[in-house]
Amino acid sequence: MMQLSPDQWVNMIASGVAAAACAGFALVYHLRAPWWRSAVGRNLMLLAAALGGLCLYTVLIIMWPEGCPATVLRGVRTALVLAIAVVMMQRTRMVIRAQRADSSE
Repeated sequence: MMQLSPDQWVNMIASGVAAAACAGFALVYHLRAPWWRSAVGRNLMLLAAALGGLCLYTVLIIMWPEGCPATVLRGVRTALVLAIAVVMMQRTRMVIRAQRADSSE
């Protein structure tokens, strides 16, 4: 096994727990709710997937910090960060629409 410092172990374990929590949420939500039918449901699922992917990236990049796998993982990370940005912009738009709807009543 590779030599990791205590802070790397803590980071890897915490990131693994967070990735598992995101995957658990996505699985339960998929099985229990028709999330694909609403913008809010799709947003919740996409955010869980993007955040879980980012946490999983942290685990994997600690395991493979160099070489071809690291290069691919860094590209995936960039895509995940951009996905989080898009999902958060979508959430902002949903909040603005909801507030407009509430003020018109």
